[in-house]
Amino acid sequence: MTYVSHVRPRWSDMDVYGHVNHANMVTLLEEARIPVLFGDAVKAGLTELPKGVVVVKLSVHYRLPIVVAPDTTVRVEITLAEVKAASITLTYRVHTGSEESDPVAVTAETVLAPYDTVKLRPRRLTAEETDFLKRVFAGA
Repeated sequence: MTYVSHVRPRWSDMDVYGHVNHANMVTLLEEARIPVLFGDAVKAGLTELPKGVVVVKLSVHYRLPIVVAPDTTVRVEITLAEVKAASITLTYRVHTGSEESDPVAVTAETVLAPYDTVKLRPRRLTAEETDFLKRVFAGA
């Protein structure tokens, strides 16, 4: 199962060609994952995960442009592809609109690592964090 987030692109996200540019698409991916990795994690009682998660690797594949119009909202489906001791891999499917039936405009993948902001280095996921991630992305 996937975690679904709806994100609203801003007019300023468009480039001279009239569609969301790369840097802003990366920001939209970030905005889509923040509710689960920070908001839902806090609600689940996890205190360290929201303190720091860094992007280790990012790839973005564009299929269609996303054009910003009044009331544009895009559907971002996020899947937990892999959990390792010190990283997670998320895959994304960004639709041109808010419906599942809207065409997929972008596919992407991020490898994320939990980060210790005191020791200034990546850290391992706790068992509770791993369980949380598996549970929330499984829709449980």
